[in-house]
Amino acid sequence: MHSVKTYKQHLLLLVMGLAFGLFVFEPAFAASKGSKEINWFEMSMALLGGLAIFLYGMELMTDSLKVLAGDRMKMILEKLTGNRIAGVITGAGVTAVVQSSSVTTVIVVGFVTAGLMNLSQAIGVIFGANIGTTITAQIVAFKITKYALLMVACGFGMMMMGRNEKIKHWGMMLLGLGMVFFGMGVMSDAMKPLRSYQPFLDLMTTMENPLVGILIAAAFTGLIQSSSATTGIVIVMATEGLVTLPAGIALAFGANIGTCVTAILAAIGKPRRAVQAAMAHLLFNVFGVIIWFFFIPYLADFVVWLSPAADASLTGQARLAEEAPRQIANAHTVFNVANTILFLPFAGAIAKLVEKLVPVKELTFEEKAIAKFQPRYLDDGMLDTPPLALSMVRRETRRMGEVVEEMLADVPATVFTGDLDKVAEMRDKDEQVDALYGAINSYLTKVSRRDLMEGTANEAMMLTTTTTEIENIGDIIEIHMTHLAQMCSVNQITFNEENLKSLEFYHGRVQKAFSSAMVAIEHDRRAAAQMVLDMEKEIIEGMDELVRKNQRKFLHEETSAQEMAAFTLQTDIMENLKRIYEHSKRIGKLVLKQEGGTALATIS
Repeated sequence: MHSVKTYKQHLLLLVMGLAFGLFVFEPAFAASKGSKEINWFEMSMALLGGLAIFLYGMELMTDSLKVLAGDRMKMILEKLTGNRIAGVITGAGVTAVVQSSSVTTVIVVGFVTAGLMNLSQAIGVIFGANIGTTITAQIVAFKITKYALLMVACGFGMMMMGRNEKIKHWGMMLLGLGMVFFGMGVMSDAMKPLRSYQPFLDLMTTMENPLVGILIAAAFTGLIQSSSATTGIVIVMATEGLVTLPAGIALAFGANIGTCVTAILAAIGKPRRAVQAAMAHLLFNVFGVIIWFFFIPYLADFVVWLSPAADASLTGQARLAEEAPRQIANAHTVFNVANTILFLPFAGAIAKLVEKLVPVKELTFEEKAIAKFQPRYLDDGMLDTPPLALSMVRRETRRMGEVVEEMLADVPATVFTGDLDKVAEMRDKDEQVDALYGAINSYLTKVSRRDLMEGTANEAMMLTTTTTEIENIGDIIEIHMTHLAQMCSVNQITFNEENLKSLEFYHGRVQKAFSSAMVAIEHDRRAAAQMVLDMEKEIIEGMDELVRKNQRKFLHEETSAQEMAAFTLQTDIMENLKRIYEHSKRIGKLVLKQEGGTALATIS
């Protein structure tokens, strides 16, 4: 399992490598500074090294923010409604927190796949994600590279000396942010000689053609799968006066298109509805760029007016280097906000267009039969955000529980009457429970390999135990209850009205207890969990008293063999109902975090 310690080891190796590189190549750097010729090897080394530090810092910052903000993301995304504006705000907020629109779009694809979000809702969130990702550009536009190593030092200190996981992850986030700015500084320094290198300046003039800039940025972003990184590099080039504002805007437009690659990759192999979400993302970004393509000069004039001006004493390239970074960041924000305002009223029309381009075909009977054995909510795209992944596990666990609820609901019609035709249905449903149990536990194993905070790790353990409890209940019904149904049929046992009412009453109470346990586990509702525990006296003591009452009756009254067989069967049924309740009670204790909420060995 990845942990903060793993990141420390990676960081130490990186720092050692950088230190070694500086030690070996520092004389060559010093020599080249006095020469007008460019040492391409040294420049390439610095550019690639700076880019590596920048990208690693972005990854480190995003990973730590996903861990820190995971629970809030889960609460926000679970409360999504059909309100498009709420979807935009949600998408912008989540993306601003995790600093990655790719993360948000992958999550949206997962939600659409699971049927938790329709396409119209997904489009609103995707619009918002594009706004949220502009926060990264605004951050990197600040000229605070001289404080980068201070952030690295403070972040590393928090990771080393932090007493709890939260402080360590905040340190990791600060460390990542420091590395982002440090990487920008390294790249910026490496590019300085290019300011007077005419062939490169001639090459950059081709960027004045917006189409060229858009295509180059789209390809680069698709390769590294981070529009934030592309925008950051563009701002670095602008800081050195190598990119004009119109060219920078075109490159930012291209980054918006390139970032769709992540969503497209996330949709590969997924149901058609996931492909629809990825297609909606692509269409929105492409149409937005097409609309603005002819207005780049006007957008440039607007952000010049909007952004702060440089000192009047600066001219030429120096003025461009001072003003362009903030102007590009503002252009990126204005572009995405304006597109959202423009396209939001047409979200329904966009959804219909996407549904025509990527139609969803109806499943055949055989496909539906196979689908019921497959997990519906578990998506590997969620694994990098463990709290969200566990939220999906809760839903899948509830789905597994619903199948067991159906089995439990069939007990009176199957067991109390000895209807063997329904036994095969119960066994088929238990196979479905077993399949989901295996899929959930395999997924939880993947989650446990991620970097988990203590609360998230405890939740994963709790869900593992819960699925075992549910699977045990399914086995009790499939193995023991069906055996009692066969006994009832073979021996032609019937219950009198009084005993049948007693069985139906306690079956109903156990059924209610299990249903409450499922509500408690899906929504983490302590009240529902406590309700399960409060039913113990009524269920356990009630059934025990009924058995004792019948035993006294048989001791003092003459009974037939048929009546004795009915009493024995009734006692066995109630014993199994008590076992089902005990497993339900353990689930309630898990939600309440009480002792005794541990799984027994699987019944076989």
